Amino acid sequence: MAHHQSSKKRIRQDAKKRLRNRYYKKSARTAIQKLREMTDKKEAQEFLPKVLSMIDRLAKRNVWHNNKASNLKSKLTKHANSL
Repeated sequence: MAHHQSSKKRIRQDAKKRLRNRYYKKSARTAIQKLREMTDKKEAQEFLPKVLSMIDRLAKRNVWHNNKASNLKSKLTKHANSL
């Protein structure tokens, strides 16, 4: 158990940040899954920028590694173009 005021505050901040990160990660994963299940090319092309934006945001905030984000973006773009 933390005894110092700063330690207690850090624990509170980390808990908030963790929940926020979990929410954004889960939203992005759901959007990626939705994009992968799409079969209509036009619909996928319209939805792709939204998903890429979510991925970029997660990488910028260091929730996901930059390389993971790049790999995902590449694969999703290929998928959308191949429909």
